[in-house]
Amino acid sequence: MSALTSKSYHPGVLPIQFEQGRIMLVDQRKLPHELCYFDATAHDDMCFAIQDMVVRGAPSIGVAAAFGLALNVARLSTLSKPDFLKAFALATSELNETRPTAVNLRWALQRIAALVIQAVDQKYPGDIANLAFKEAEKIFQEHLDANLAISEYGAALVKQGDSISTHCNAGGLAACGYGTALGVIRAAHFAGKNISVYVDETRPRNQGSKLTMWELHQDAIPSTLICDSMSGHLMKQGKIDLVITGADRIARNGDSANKIGTYNLAVMAHHHKIPFYIAAPLSTFDCELFDGNNIPIEERSSSEVVTIDGVATTVPDARAYNPGFDVTPAELIAGIITEAGVLRPDYRSSIDRALKIQI
Repeated sequence: MSALTSKSYHPGVLPIQFEQGRIMLVDQRKLPHELCYFDATAHDDMCFAIQDMVVRGAPSIGVAAAFGLALNVARLSTLSKPDFLKAFALATSELNETRPTAVNLRWALQRIAALVIQAVDQKYPGDIANLAFKEAEKIFQEHLDANLAISEYGAALVKQGDSISTHCNAGGLAACGYGTALGVIRAAHFAGKNISVYVDETRPRNQGSKLTMWELHQDAIPSTLICDSMSGHLMKQGKIDLVITGADRIARNGDSANKIGTYNLAVMAHHHKIPFYIAAPLSTFDCELFDGNNIPIEERSSSEVVTIDGVATTVPDARAYNPGFDVTPAELIAGIITEAGVLRPDYRSSIDRALKIQI
């Protein structure tokens, strides 16, 4: 039986719920200790939720922003056309600026904006708002479908009894579906492949220890938490068979931006001849970037480095550097798992074919 046809396989906890016209986001800052929801219905609250990582993971950010922008259309529908277009452009820009590295955010907002701008001369305001919300729902469903396909393609790469290493969090909470990297792991588990997982804690926000471990625990997948600096030691001991992570932006040559520390993991995997895979939907590819040199890297507050959960861990007034992401060169990546299949080098060709770009 395919992993995806198993009755045991399900999306798990999704990051977004709707309650009487309100957008409720799983507050990922509170996990694993508390499963609670943050009301992101208001525009400023949605911007805060994305910026402060109430919702995080490139696909989930994109979906949340799409719904947020759709609700803005409804709120602005009483304005005159010039005022509507001005306010709509401002709302779109403010959402875009919340997380600069995650290309899914821009991709989802562009889809909503293009539909709204096209319809503004042809539809009543209420109809435009309805169209925008339906487009956001379509984006949500597309992520669910893409996650399923990614999970199945990736699970085929996993052998019986494999020990898998992963970094950050790329499960249903982050991917707005079954998961990307974690979707592959979950599918392999539910297919009965008897896998185990080493989870990097992923400093400084600890998405691995807080979120990935929580999601794996929900599915009873054997998992072991490790410090980010332990992976090389485990690889040298032969305890890791493959590495799978997600991505926040992928250039057309295969260079991939993901949570800081991913590049280190890829270098160690390459040195130990362990396959390193990226799992991400096609919406994560940036068609405008031919390589990763120009991927914008978000720099976050130094407070994330010098404290843990608000408690200082170093000397007062310590300086800290906190880039949120790094870029893994394509030559270190064995394959990119997408809903179109597993892309292999030469990535310029395989990515263009997957994206249906004229080569």
